[in-house]
Amino acid sequence: MTNRPVAIRTSGRPGKVEKLGLGLLLPVSVLIVWQILGHYGVISEMLFPTPYTIAESFVTLAASGDLWSNFRISLVRALSGFLLGGGLGLLFGILVGLFRRSEKLLDPSLQMIRMIPSLAVVPLFILWFGIGEESKVLLIAKGAFFPLYINTFMGIRGVDNKLFEVSRVLGFSRMKQIGTLVFPAALPNIILGLRLSLGLSWLGLVVAELIASTSGIGYMMSDARQFADTPVVFVGIIIFAVAGLVSDSIVRYMERRLLRWQDSYSG
Repeated sequence: MTNRPVAIRTSGRPGKVEKLGLGLLLPVSVLIVWQILGHYGVISEMLFPTPYTIAESFVTLAASGDLWSNFRISLVRALSGFLLGGGLGLLFGILVGLFRRSEKLLDPSLQMIRMIPSLAVVPLFILWFGIGEESKVLLIAKGAFFPLYINTFMGIRGVDNKLFEVSRVLGFSRMKQIGTLVFPAALPNIILGLRLSLGLSWLGLVVAELIASTSGIGYMMSDARQFADTPVVFVGIIIFAVAGLVSDSIVRYMERRLLRWQDSYSG
C-alpha cells in the first residue's frame, strides 16, 4: 500500500496578514522613495519635506497639544455636519422614494440645490451666520445631504415590484412592507450613500476651515501656509486622510455585519 500525498485545497483568498501587507506595500514604497529623493536633494525640501521631517513636526505638534485640540474641534464639526445633513438626506430619501407625490413636490427643488457648488454658498453662509460654528456645520451638512438622499431614493425605487405583489397577496400592512421588504432591499444603496456622505463631510470640513476659521486642522494648515511651514501642512493632510480612512473602515465593517446575507463577488 503506497502513501499518496494528500492535496490540500485552498480557497485562494488572501489572509488578514497578506491583505495588510498588500495594503501597506504601495504607501511604504512611496515613503521610502520620497525619503531617498529628499535626502539627496533630488526634490525640494521646501516644497516636499521628507517623511522624517513631517514625522518630527507631527511629534512636536502632538507633544504641545495643539494637534489634538484642533483635531477634536474638527471632529465635532465633521460629525455634527454629517449627522445633520446625512440624517435629513436619509429622511427625505425615504419620503421621496416611498411616495410619488413627494417626489414630484420635492425632488426638482432638491436637484437644483444639489447643482449649486459648495464654494458658491460659502459667502452667503458667512453673511447669514458669520464665521462661527453654524456656517461651518451647515456647509458640511450640504455636502453630506445629497449622497444619502440620492442613494436612499434609488435603493427604494430599485426594489423589485414583484416582491410588493407577493407582500400584498400575503396581506402585509404598509409598515410591514417597509420594514421587512423595502429597507433590507435598499440597504446596500443606503450604506453606499453613507460612505459617500462621510467622505464629503471631511471634504466640506476642509473647505469650511480653510476659508473662515480660527481653530481646527484646516486652520492649522492655513496658518502654517502663511509662514511657509510645509511640514505642518502635510501633517494636516495626513490627519484628514487617516480620519477619512478610519471612518470609511467603520462603515465597511457595519456593511459586512448588516449584509452578511448578501452573496456578492469578493474578487
